Amino acid sequence: MTHVAFLGLGVMGYPMAGHLARAGHTVTVYNRTAEKAARWVAEYGGTHAPTPAEAAEGASHVFACVGNDDDVRAVTTGQDGAFASMAHDSIFVDHTTASAQLARELHSAGANKGIAALDAPVSGGQAGAENGALTVMVGGDEPAFARAEPLIACYARTAKLLGPAGSGQLTKMVNQICIGGLIEALAEALHFARTVGLDPHAVIDVISKGAAQSWQMENRFASMLEGRYDFGFAVDWVRKDFGIVLDEARRHNVQLPVTALVDQLYTEVQRMGGGRWDTSSLLARLEALRE
Repeated sequence: MTHVAFLGLGVMGYPMAGHLARAGHTVTVYNRTAEKAARWVAEYGGTHAPTPAEAAEGASHVFACVGNDDDVRAVTTGQDGAFASMAHDSIFVDHTTASAQLARELHSAGANKGIAALDAPVSGGQAGAENGALTVMVGGDEPAFARAEPLIACYARTAKLLGPAGSGQLTKMVNQICIGGLIEALAEALHFARTVGLDPHAVIDVISKGAAQSWQMENRFASMLEGRYDFGFAVDWVRKDFGIVLDEARRHNVQLPVTALVDQLYTEVQRMGGGRWDTSSLLARLEALRE
């Protein structure tokens, strides 16, 4: 068992830090809203600190799951950031979905202080975090990954090192490219099936046994048909992720027409007031157009 810190207690970070505590590790947490950090301590034990630097003191591993590149910089290299107090030979693990450039920046900044930095974005959503079944895509150095992997396993079903710093973030971009197209295809399929008079539940029961099957189909089709979009991964967040993907694509002159289109479709969902709806809400856009 070891002393670790966790920075950021959002819908993902809160249960992830909880799994570390339940595994017997001593956890110090930091959150911008101190009341939420206090609530976490009341539920899981451990302690909370008023700054990332204080949370990181004495920790062998510091984990973070915050909002975007600027948020990550704020909790690491910013004023009162964790890198100021992290011990030599400690490990920083960033679970935020952020840019590959940031991952390389932190890897270099950490190396100058004797800190190993891993970029380790996750997939699996709020349910995956709560159930300890996340998929973790990691970039960085193999010795640091070998040391961090047993702790990551507290909340992950799969964790894999995919290359040097930035590789985890690049892999998460691939993940988001795949998901965007799948969700729009499923929304169009359900909209078409219902409009032409088919029973969409019966249709999905059949086609989910064949080549059309996907995680989105299995886990979201029923709630989409019911108009329920109250799950953890919001449209505002996927648009942030798509922004990262499309910036990286432009940097490499890679054409991503479907991803760019789906990103634009999500802007229409936002205009409908669905910025905090689940990403499966693309069906709501189609139904609104038909009304």
